[in-house]
Amino acid sequence: MPVAELKPRSATRDPQSNAEVVVSVRGLTKVFKDFWNRPKARAVDNVDFDVRRGEVFGLLGPNGSGKSTTVKLLLGLLYPTRGHIQVFGHSPRHVQTKARIGYLPEESYLYRYLDSRETLDFFGNLFHLGKGERANRAEQLLEMVGLNQVRTRAVGEFSKGMQRRIGLAQALINDPDLVILDEPTSGLDPIGCREVKDLILALARRGKTVVLSSHLLADVEDVCDRVVIYYGGRIQAAGALRELLAEPDTLRITTPVLPRPTLERVLEIIHHDAATDQVRVDNPTQNLESYFLEVVEKAREAHETSGAISGARVAEYLRAGAEEKPPTEKILERLALPQTARPPVEPKPSAPAASPRVDEKRLEALAKAAAPAAPPAAPAPDVEQETAAGLSKADEKLSSLLGNKK
Repeated sequence: MPVAELKPRSATRDPQSNAEVVVSVRGLTKVFKDFWNRPKARAVDNVDFDVRRGEVFGLLGPNGSGKSTTVKLLLGLLYPTRGHIQVFGHSPRHVQTKARIGYLPEESYLYRYLDSRETLDFFGNLFHLGKGERANRAEQLLEMVGLNQVRTRAVGEFSKGMQRRIGLAQALINDPDLVILDEPTSGLDPIGCREVKDLILALARRGKTVVLSSHLLADVEDVCDRVVIYYGGRIQAAGALRELLAEPDTLRITTPVLPRPTLERVLEIIHHDAATDQVRVDNPTQNLESYFLEVVEKAREAHETSGAISGARVAEYLRAGAEEKPPTEKILERLALPQTARPPVEPKPSAPAASPRVDEKRLEALAKAAAPAAPPAAPAPDVEQETAAGLSKADEKLSSLLGNKK
């Protein structure tokens, strides 16, 4: 028999019901038509919901249920057939409203010949960020998503998981107030998934609004406050996740290991008062993700790896004003550390970092040091004397030529 935990999930928050409504959807309908303008598919059918400031709102449903179509309608990329949408009190096509939105599409559309830093610089320039600010944010984001070591590689060479990481970074380059993520953990390993979920929670603690579209139920359960479940373009269920998943007819009592006589007395009391035999005694299990992170942490202390490493903490400009770290962030930070302690690094002046290249001056100094000693060079001639002598010779030649001509 399935049972429900009494203690609340650590990822669940309780946004105020009177908080600012960031996204308002009423009667939203989208019908796709064929070449002859005949209705072909009703992707979204009379949908209503609100998304409030500071909450993580989930769009759930199987493939083809209308989630991605709803996201594109919220972004103003598609026009609704019927219904009304407001984002920050304006139409989704309002230019100033778009500047407050960060979007990670289901498939990462990137310029394959740009490297990671150039990609973030390009998207930052679209939001009119200054050069120094773009460089500073790009540095923090690359550290955050774990791509700092491959910043000079063209994004066209990235795996799908690495493309999702750089796509997430570009969605946050403008420090948006509304973040819309379409399948953000697709292609990521378990550590990358945990980092993305911790980032979502950090954004919500800072007062930002996150709309998460996914069919991975475990990801949604870990971070979302409220969800709507789509099927056939309609909302089949909606509400706070804790209320939807609660089973009020069942309780779970968790205690330390009890002596056998004590356990028998407890079971006897429960059987007598509840008048039922449907009582189960078992050992609670931890989450598979937590167990995986614990195993990887222990292995990281003993072995090296040539694979991807964990990213650093959430970017500084995204953490401003956030609450304390999630419990798993400490594990992720330890995974990001090398095996041996590094010597203290002297702070460098903040400046836009350039692509790593060979230091020409240092290379020239090394070449001079390795070359055999050359004989002392002759003193440099006087440039002015040589120039005057050359001019006088040219005048003599010109005079002789004119005399011969006469």
